[in-house]
Amino acid sequence: MLAAYAENYRDLWNNHWWWQVRRRFVLRLLDALAARRPLKSILDVGCGDGLFFEQLSRYGEIRGVEADAGLVDPSGPWASRVTIAPFGSSYPDDRRYDLVLMLDSLEHIEDDRGAARRAHDLLEPGGFLLLTVPALQSLWSVHDAANRHFRRYDKAALRAVLESAGFEIETLSFYFGWPVLPMYARKLLGGRRGESRAGDYAVLPPPRPLNGLLYAASALEQALTGLKGTPIGSSLFAVARRPRI
Repeated sequence: MLAAYAENYRDLWNNHWWWQVRRRFVLRLLDALAARRPLKSILDVGCGDGLFFEQLSRYGEIRGVEADAGLVDPSGPWASRVTIAPFGSSYPDDRRYDLVLMLDSLEHIEDDRGAARRAHDLLEPGGFLLLTVPALQSLWSVHDAANRHFRRYDKAALRAVLESAGFEIETLSFYFGWPVLPMYARKLLGGRRGESRAGDYAVLPPPRPLNGLLYAASALEQALTGLKGTPIGSSLFAVARRPRI
């Protein structure tokens, strides 16, 4: 992640409509999973500075892994629970978890199949993987370049990654449906000029009235679609399970 982008990450997590809506959606999914199986131990892959840990800790014991040391405050309240290391097929951990959480982190890993296999191996039998990724390679933009993504996913590609790792997929669907048309329009109007500006790219929360409006639009969409997702979207989410046998 670019340094200028990383500097704003806490502000984005706390205040940007997209991060707020994703967090709200993920917590609804977690509530549904916790009703089926206690989530006593959780691994958050790509956890940053443990920004989600306080809310996750109500489900169980939380640990995290973060590849970008610049995102982790060594004096922060959760620093002792964050391992700074790349996540992949050789990630060292002798613990087992009831839930592995990967929120927009798989696209940052070149060997995504190796990372999915490692997530599978770290789960208790019957444990869950919950992940979100950016969707539709045709939506690739300066945002992806600045964030050092390797790819965006469609359903077939994400399904192939998860099934190759041994997961049973329970849910795989798009969400953030309404932003797709504005994103295509921006891409069409901007052409390819944005790719050369990746080094200067930065994101800030929009002005408060616009931020609130965009949050409301996404919250309404989720209220109408529930946890089933949307027919098309700028993101994908999946709930997958390690088989018990």
